[in-house]
Amino acid sequence: MTDEALTYASAGVDVEAGDRAVELMKASVKRAQRPEVLGDLGGFAGMFDASAMRDMRRPVLATSTDGVGTKVAIAQAMDVHDTIGFDLVGMVVDDIVVCGAEPLFMTDYIACGKVVPERIAAIVSGIAAACEKAGVALVGGETAEHPGLLGVDEYDCAGAATGVVEYDDVLSPERVRAGDVVLALASSGLHSNGYSLVRAVFSRAGWGYDRHVDEFGRTLGEELLTPTRIYAKDLLALIRTEGVDVHALSHVTGGGLAANLARVLPAGVRAEVDRGTWTRPAVFDVVQEVGNVPTADLERTLNLGVGFVAVLPEEQADAALARCAELDLPAWVAGRIVDDETPTRPDAEVVQGAKGVDGGAVQVVGTHRR
Repeated sequence: MTDEALTYASAGVDVEAGDRAVELMKASVKRAQRPEVLGDLGGFAGMFDASAMRDMRRPVLATSTDGVGTKVAIAQAMDVHDTIGFDLVGMVVDDIVVCGAEPLFMTDYIACGKVVPERIAAIVSGIAAACEKAGVALVGGETAEHPGLLGVDEYDCAGAATGVVEYDDVLSPERVRAGDVVLALASSGLHSNGYSLVRAVFSRAGWGYDRHVDEFGRTLGEELLTPTRIYAKDLLALIRTEGVDVHALSHVTGGGLAANLARVLPAGVRAEVDRGTWTRPAVFDVVQEVGNVPTADLERTLNLGVGFVAVLPEEQADAALARCAELDLPAWVAGRIVDDETPTRPDAEVVQGAKGVDGGAVQVVGTHRR
């Protein structure tokens, strides 16, 4: 028993530091707005004027939530916190675009062992910059201090977003037909999946994040912190392009290309994707070689250079590629959709029923260009 006073601050929670963090992030958040946002930062809830939806025939709301995974451990080790927000926003808003919806607003949540105002402000500045790039409003968030649960330099972040799409414009597997082509959209690198494998590979090899890697032309840490490409705004532009009828979109995240593409295909068809249509970025080769990672495991874990996939009629492929070029979005025809009576290649695995979706199948064939 002690007579010493025990305060919230002495228990490890600094309310004043939290207030300072909010002040530091205000300018960043202000840039990540849309005209529909009501109120200012600091309210109990973010508000968004939905009156424009009255002009829609049958508005459908779409929502998604996600985090960044163990990529935050690299940001913490390098003390670089202003890029992780792109990973968070990309993982959340780009899932919403898959159904054809326009992401409208987002909220974030940061849990940390100790609030360091400058660090929290850096994280939020990245989230706000990514929201601005995606055309999404950052309408609020929460920073929580968890002393004793997280170390003083540890944090994790998550986010949630909401979007809207006209019912008749919802993208779904039922639109996909045999004869469609598979359009691959380049990733910026590892994005934000598979980092438990990646970190284990370089930890076992004894590679520090400050190690210069010739294949990257920069340090290992700089390569691993490459921000996730934000696709939302560009994909909405592609969907709305006259003469381009996108049938399905797939966000290539955890599970790799085949598993995620299979989720947006109907039963009775199969996607045949040819590895020979693209060169794997160097980071994937280095991960495989340094870690002696089996190819099958690598493909089930990482995106291998393809961050998104669009499925559309073959005769519209050139128009879609031209639009992607205008958007500065690297894209190429990587495969085609065939009916399930077309013989499969005996030398390649057929992926079906991925992530609980019992739909179409995907077979990835060939070898990557060197």
